Amino acid sequence: MNSKAAILIVEDDAAVRNLMAVTMETQGYQYSLAGTGSEALIELTTHRPDIMLLDLGLPDMEGVDIIRKVRTWSAMPVIVISARSEDADKVEALDAGADDYLTKPFSVDELLARLRVALRRLHASNAAGGESSVYENGSLRIDYAAGCAYLNGSEIHLTPIEYKLICLLAKNTGKVLTHNYILKEIWGNFTASDMGSLRVFMAMLRKKLQTGSDAQPFIQTHIGIGYRMLKTEKGTEETP
Repeated sequence: MNSKAAILIVEDDAAVRNLMAVTMETQGYQYSLAGTGSEALIELTTHRPDIMLLDLGLPDMEGVDIIRKVRTWSAMPVIVISARSEDADKVEALDAGADDYLTKPFSVDELLARLRVALRRLHASNAAGGESSVYENGSLRIDYAAGCAYLNGSEIHLTPIEYKLICLLAKNTGKVLTHNYILKEIWGNFTASDMGSLRVFMAMLRKKLQTGSDAQPFIQTHIGIGYRMLKTEKGTEETP
């Protein structure tokens, strides 16, 4: 799988760029390097990599602007790797279309784990060749055509809003969805007071998905940012 994945590393700090390049090489990934936004855009349009690891603070442009440009023509996974740790920066990048956000300094193990999540999502999308009518994630199954969700073979009784939420999360498995994105997708026009409603609905949905004391969580909360549907296999949570 690694040999077929092409990674674009966009980082202006030579030391960090070299560390990431060595990491990709030792793991068997194909990779290319860019130290500026202009170089990144050339690589993106000429070589079409599978995944981009992107720093936000580039010398010639903001990484968020690159994300917005990419999202006009590609759904490729984008993992932001930045020293900016404020929630506002994370929300802006994720709202622009980034799939994940890793804060510097980072561990190589965590970087590789986030990359594996992005690769699973990429391969699942490619294998599907379009939207499937059935979603399966460990013990969770959603039949979109029937409008029903099941856990361990038993139907989960969901309200219309809860069903919309679980479908939105499922269709973006492995991707952090911001509060504003979810509110816009589910409620359309929304106000600040709807944030409280979202938290209540998410708490109820999470409770219905964790029926046993040993149940693995499906939904991960990113405090101050949003939520992510975790990919599980055979009921065991994989590290995001």
